[in-house]
Amino acid sequence: MNTITSDSTLAELVIARPGLARRFDELGLDYCCGGASTLADAADAAGLDVAETLADLERVPTTAGSEPHWSDVGELVDWIEATHHAFLHDSLPRLTMLADKVAGVHRVNHPELTEVAILVHEIRADLEPHLRKEEMVLFPMVRELAAAVSAPTFQCGTLANPIRVMLSEHDSVGDLLARLRSATRGYVVPEDGCGSYHALYAGLAELEADTHRHVHLENNVLFPAVLAAEDGFAADTTVPADDQGGEGPCWAHLFDES
Repeated sequence: MNTITSDSTLAELVIARPGLARRFDELGLDYCCGGASTLADAADAAGLDVAETLADLERVPTTAGSEPHWSDVGELVDWIEATHHAFLHDSLPRLTMLADKVAGVHRVNHPELTEVAILVHEIRADLEPHLRKEEMVLFPMVRELAAAVSAPTFQCGTLANPIRVMLSEHDSVGDLLARLRSATRGYVVPEDGCGSYHALYAGLAELEADTHRHVHLENNVLFPAVLAAEDGFAADTTVPADDQGGEGPCWAHLFDES
């Protein structure tokens, strides 16, 4: 897709031209959880002129943000884990500590920092268990599916069940990131902001951009490919009665505190 049209979905555009992802973030266009929206609808909802937005996006170099090609879903989950998961494991503890530090020093003059710190902690509380579910349960199943020559049997029945859980959790963190962008006024540091203040907001902007790209790859590339591969085996996809659309036994052992 070399031409950007108003009828293209945001997900289609980022898949074809990854460099658009950052510009979508700057424009407030949700290409990950809202990737099914057309550019026209998304721009209209964001209060943007569609023609001006099209012209703006055409100026983004087509080579910007290019990523490797993956031969199968197994390679894609390896990539996601080695890049986006690794980024979050490194960034989340550092950003929560930094948010607390900056709020402790500057909240008198900038009371919004209290909300910023709370949101950063909530994002971490949402994402860390989510990453654990993917790394310990979903991704190993995806790798098994990618290597299979006949239909594998999973405890949770069809992979549509854990994917449904992941999609819901992606929506949750997407809402938190939108609230964080609003609380920080688009990560704009006030004039009296110190070095730590600048480091925090730069880190949060990077967190938003990387998480949006991460969720986009799963929602709009990985999960459709996994479901298509599973369907390709034409296997019995009967779902166990105790796992109809919920977390069920696939996730239970992750929360066993005994």
